[in-house]
Amino acid sequence: MSGASDVPRSLGLSAPGLADTLRHGAAAKSSIHVLVVDDDRTLREGCVSFLQAEGYNVTMTGSGDEALERVKRRRFDLILLDLYMSQVSGLEILRAALEANRDTLVTVMTGNPSVESSLEARRLGAWDYLLKPFTPTHLEVLLGRAMHTVLAGRDAQGQTARATRESGNSELVTCIGVSRGFRLAVELARKVAATDASVMISGESGTGKEVLAQVIHRHSPRAAKRMVAVNCAALPENLLESEMFGHRKGAFTGADRDKPGLLEVANGGTLFLDELTEMSARFQAKLLRVLQDGVVRRVGGETDAQVDVRFVSATNRDPQEAVSKGVLREDLFYRLRVVLIKLPPLRERVEDIPLLANHFLSHYWNRYRRTREPAPKFTSASLDLLRSKQWRGNVRELQNVIEHLAVLAEPDQPIRPDDIPFYEEPVTALGGDAATSALMDEGYYSARDRLVADFERSYLSRLVGRAGGNMSKAARLASIDRTTLYRLMERHSLHRNEIAERDSEI
Repeated sequence: MSGASDVPRSLGLSAPGLADTLRHGAAAKSSIHVLVVDDDRTLREGCVSFLQAEGYNVTMTGSGDEALERVKRRRFDLILLDLYMSQVSGLEILRAALEANRDTLVTVMTGNPSVESSLEARRLGAWDYLLKPFTPTHLEVLLGRAMHTVLAGRDAQGQTARATRESGNSELVTCIGVSRGFRLAVELARKVAATDASVMISGESGTGKEVLAQVIHRHSPRAAKRMVAVNCAALPENLLESEMFGHRKGAFTGADRDKPGLLEVANGGTLFLDELTEMSARFQAKLLRVLQDGVVRRVGGETDAQVDVRFVSATNRDPQEAVSKGVLREDLFYRLRVVLIKLPPLRERVEDIPLLANHFLSHYWNRYRRTREPAPKFTSASLDLLRSKQWRGNVRELQNVIEHLAVLAEPDQPIRPDDIPFYEEPVTALGGDAATSALMDEGYYSARDRLVADFERSYLSRLVGRAGGNMSKAARLASIDRTTLYRLMERHSLHRNEIAERDSEI
């Protein structure tokens, strides 16, 4: 270390503020095990003195061979590693350290930086890259970030362990089913889980896409880290960008502090993108950069941060059709769909309905009944009725119906068909026999999308006309935000002035 003003070039996340990162107790610091590896005695001992003064648990060595032995025998949270060691390469030590413990944060240090060495270190899994000479302040910032990452990882591991203890074999809970199509989807999810490949899950709403994403995460090497879920349809574009990429203080009205985005929060773990096809084209282009380079820039920020995230996405549309219609960028589609898993609707899993119904009944009976009263049981006729229903809402709808039953059923009594609270399903007119016949000549997804598009165009035209072209008023009438309204208008090539003029002529 020295008094030079060189700024460290980071391969990891950009450094948060000192005030936020350095507020750690002595007990937490002493639990962080740090290994310093450098054949420069002065720098090595300087680092160790500083680390010990700060309260960290420190080990040091100036020998590459000894470093190899140490990383194989002991678990370290953070390693400060000289890139150019005599006898043994720093990259070799880096590789061995991460093979022994993939959660170790390895920061490579060098006084001779190059693009090639930084890229190779990053490829092998280095967490950060520190230029010599560096100041105590630079090291202090790095240590604060490292502690934040280590403690967050430990917390995630604790949460995973608690969830496993509470639910037992959670896969048996979330992946109930014996039907061939469903088991094939689960088996494919298990196989791909062990890799870092991007997975796209398609299926109707309520089929369990997020549940399958959780299974993939739990069975992946990233299981100790977080899985962060984002509903792309629930947030307007500007808010989605801030949520995903984070923002700097003062970036916009109300941004009173720096905030990390969900991509940074999911660093080292899994990001689940639900309703993928609801993203705007502009945001898809920004997300593509993250997929290509692992680079994130917060809204209002001037520097990039590197993130390591595994992407799992889901859509209730046919993704290939979404690409052909221009709703989903083709290059983004191929990057997110390394493996495609299709979840069958519940009506194609009839043999699974009794299994799911009995599981949900047991689950909700135990949740809502504090006393140990014997649970009710389905009669054969009630199970037959459940099998015969179309279940447009799929597993989610079945779950809701059984929860209703569990609340109202009497202990140790049979559940008969009349007890099941089915809701009336509206019948949608298709516009006469000719229109019905034309629809039946199309594929299911094509016919559904055409009907939805026709409805949206008609609804939007009437909505904007009723509001007299006032988009704020139209958004209020529709109970949606203006960004969503503009996106829908753009999707159908509708213009408020044309609609207002047309209505004034009528």
